[in-house]
Amino acid sequence: MADGGTGGTVEQAAEQRVTIAAIAQEAGVSVPTVSRVVNNRTDVAPATRARVEELLQRHGYRRRSPATADRAALIDLVFNDLDSPWAVEIIRGVEETTHNAGCGTVVSAIHDREGSARTWMRNLRARASGGVILVTSVLEPVLHEELHRLGVPLVVVDPAGAPLLAAPTVGATNWAGGMAATEHLLRLGHRRIGFVAGPARLLCSRARLDGYRAALEAAGTAVDDRLVVDGDFYHESGFVGCGRLMDLDEPPTAIFASSDQMALGAIEALRRRGMRVPEDVSIVGFDDLPEVRWSAPPLTTVRQPLVEMGKVAARTVLRLAGGEEIDSPRVELATELVVRSSTAPPRR
Repeated sequence: MADGGTGGTVEQAAEQRVTIAAIAQEAGVSVPTVSRVVNNRTDVAPATRARVEELLQRHGYRRRSPATADRAALIDLVFNDLDSPWAVEIIRGVEETTHNAGCGTVVSAIHDREGSARTWMRNLRARASGGVILVTSVLEPVLHEELHRLGVPLVVVDPAGAPLLAAPTVGATNWAGGMAATEHLLRLGHRRIGFVAGPARLLCSRARLDGYRAALEAAGTAVDDRLVVDGDFYHESGFVGCGRLMDLDEPPTAIFASSDQMALGAIEALRRRGMRVPEDVSIVGFDDLPEVRWSAPPLTTVRQPLVEMGKVAARTVLRLAGGEEIDSPRVELATELVVRSSTAPPRR
């Protein structure tokens, strides 16, 4: 009999109130384990299966049709901030994959404001998210523990550090990319190469700096710490960092900025000084954002496959939400040097 207040049956309303995550929490098992029971998988211990089946029956959980039984309804995609075209590329990859899987994507920014991450966690519990993709963000240990308690699978893209829980990670070959960019400038004849670093808290930033240092050492070129300045991946820090480098008694003839946005900031700093790229100073970036092929001049950069990183992260979290095993807990996609017009041999 239809419920005139909601337009649905009582049984449908009961089904909407219970989720696999809630069953997993009550049973003291993971969401993938409950999913295996729901999908009649055999790789579940008999005692665990009996406990989960009893809870499913008690709460009136109704199995979905085979066509949708292994799909998560929603996936949470979480950034520190959303004011970067880098984030847009990750979103494109995640959204394409979740859309094709018949799943929605909730995009959030937890910022560094007090309480914002906890607010996000409350919202996640309310919407019974099927999984979380965390991008270059740090959650408090208590929030990691809460995700684990809820049985919500977590995948980390470009981890800031060693994950507090055993979570799969997706990244790029940042060390190799940093080395390739520096080797390119060395092959052109540059020996004083400045470096604008990203945030030191991020593993990807430290790996790019290590790749820069490794290339210099392999070429027999001394690493001059005065040529390394701090940045935060955004335009202004590239602008300021380039100014600091050019104010040295012996300024560099080339600058490797560890993000495209900082590279564009460096180009603007040089322009305001009446200097030309690459005639006076060569510039290399990192990311290969869509805009840099249209910069003046088009930017030489290290391409990291941001869209594909988003796709891999989404496929991984969907597999975990469906109770499947994953091939590897750590995936690194290859970077590639893209040579354009912002680099040239140094002036003699």
